Amino acid sequence: MAGTEEAVPSSPFGLLLAEVVRMRQSNLNAAIEDVDSIIDLLVAAREQVASNDDAHKIAMAMTTLQNPVKARLEAITNDLKEGSKAQRGFGKALDRVRLVFRSPGLLDHVLIACAARALPHRELPMEADAMANHPELINRAIAMHLLREGQFSVASTFLREQHEHREQTNHLSAAAGPKTARLDDDGDDAMSRYDDEDQDEQEDEQEDQDQDQDEDQDMQGLHSEDLQDKFSEMYRILAKLKARNLVPAIEWARANNPKLEAKGSNLEFELSKLQFVWLFKGPLVNGLPDDANNGQSGALSYARQHFGRFQSRHIKEIQQLCCAMVYASNLGESPYRRIFEIDSAFDDVSTSFTREFCSLLGLSAESPLYMAVTAGSIALPRLIKYTTYMKEKKTEWTTENELAFETPLPPSMIYHPIFVCPVSKEQTTEQNPPMMLPCGHVICKESLHNIAAKGARYKCPYCPTEGHLRDAVKITL
Repeated sequence: MAGTEEAVPSSPFGLLLAEVVRMRQSNLNAAIEDVDSIIDLLVAAREQVASNDDAHKIAMAMTTLQNPVKARLEAITNDLKEGSKAQRGFGKALDRVRLVFRSPGLLDHVLIACAARALPHRELPMEADAMANHPELINRAIAMHLLREGQFSVASTFLREQHEHREQTNHLSAAAGPKTARLDDDGDDAMSRYDDEDQDEQEDEQEDQDQDQDEDQDMQGLHSEDLQDKFSEMYRILAKLKARNLVPAIEWARANNPKLEAKGSNLEFELSKLQFVWLFKGPLVNGLPDDANNGQSGALSYARQHFGRFQSRHIKEIQQLCCAMVYASNLGESPYRRIFEIDSAFDDVSTSFTREFCSLLGLSAESPLYMAVTAGSIALPRLIKYTTYMKEKKTEWTTENELAFETPLPPSMIYHPIFVCPVSKEQTTEQNPPMMLPCGHVICKESLHNIAAKGARYKCPYCPTEGHLRDAVKITL
């Protein structure tokens, strides 16, 4: 039986597998596309007929429809013929295999043996749960997301229940009871044999305790009323911006002006600029009281009062705003009309305010949990399609910790650019980071050590410059 198992699968199954591949390739996708094309042609013709009262044009539309529809119907017939032909070929190949193995038991045994060799099961890199051993990071991300969304009561309940669950788990572990003495074969105490194991266990327990303490400190920071107050202030200002009230946001930006300027932010000026335009629109648009502080006079007074401190950095934009006063009666035809188109200005400035507010708190503009879930939802269909394709082709991806394709994410979700070493053609990692040479060229660390293997000095692979290993600088993208 062993000899049969090794010798049989090579000859009859080759034809069968070839027919299987052929049958899978001849699917009905092409026929479905042709049917969709016919539907599109008919819909377009119906709309053309419905929109015309001229009988001649209607007749022309129906005449021009005949040839494309006929061609698509012929294509559908050919597609179905290919599918039927592939199915018949598979049936004939299967019958040949059954004729070779007249014993049903032998056939089943060989089929199982071939399938076991042809379909090796190995976990793909994307099937590994990278966060399984870091529940504290997941809990922190959830709590922070709730706080960022303004769900303060829900966040407080989540943090309290998470703390109670961890305390209960630690209590159950401590209540497991003392360790019993371990005896060897002659009945003597053999505890000395396990001294190293006990020491390792104690070290692991100490690491767990330290980790719990760190987690408690992180979660305590989320419990902080100061953090909740800051997010409450952010949502209060965002609500005012939604109501077209810029004053609270301007006051916040002015109070935090030193920090914002240190980051190169223009938030305060953008808010003040929008306030000028909003006042310039007048009471019929902004709904503010019709007094000296509104309309063109109010906008001019506001500019004189607040724009002076921005002249060093934004003089050109200030000049454009002031020059627009001359075209007030015909602003739509003026060169400055785009400055006063504010359909999405309040949404844009709200986004900028949220980004700068979170930046001063040391946080990203978007919730990390939201970004992770959104990115996963975008990438998941392609991952599923890839997994299905690999199983159908009876192949597997052999590169560890790397997918076979690029995850299709929008530019707003790409935070860490990838550098490929021009020498080794490999992507850089934390263990093999990019290094900038004194001449300005960048290669990976391993390539740098390889070209300097014979000594501390090296020659740049792309220019005549020579350098020393200590002169190379690690860069962060």
